Amino acid sequence: MTYATQNDLVTRYGIGLLVELTDRAEEPTGEIDAQVVEKAASGTDALIDGYLQGRYVLPMSATPPLVRELAEAITIYKLHRYTPSEKIVDEHKAALGTLDKVAKGVVRLPIAGVEPAVKPGKGVRVTDRERPLTAASLKGFI
Repeated sequence: MTYATQNDLVTRYGIGLLVELTDRAEEPTGEIDAQVVEKAASGTDALIDGYLQGRYVLPMSATPPLVRELAEAITIYKLHRYTPSEKIVDEHKAALGTLDKVAKGVVRLPIAGVEPAVKPGKGVRVTDRERPLTAASLKGFI
């Protein structure tokens, strides 16, 4: 399951931009090349999974809206062969920043998380001296 589908990209950026970015044939066809979109989307999925693994259970059963939005911004950036517009670059940087915050736990996703690994017997140990004041040693004072 990809986090951002071709239809998501068309909805957000328009069919014209996707045709411009993906129609790489020697004689342009005027159509979106689904293989180019799929390759960029799979690279984006791998990048996002790299940030999320260890904190969330992967694969996700459903894609949260935030992850979809981040995937769209990263995928459209990856589709550019040449210098993208300033807006696309800014969205890409913001998406990576948000992914970093998700990885650090500052931003949380509404999905199942991974329990931290705990090794038995490696916790905190407290050793205290024997108490000198007991009922027997205080006999006569109480």
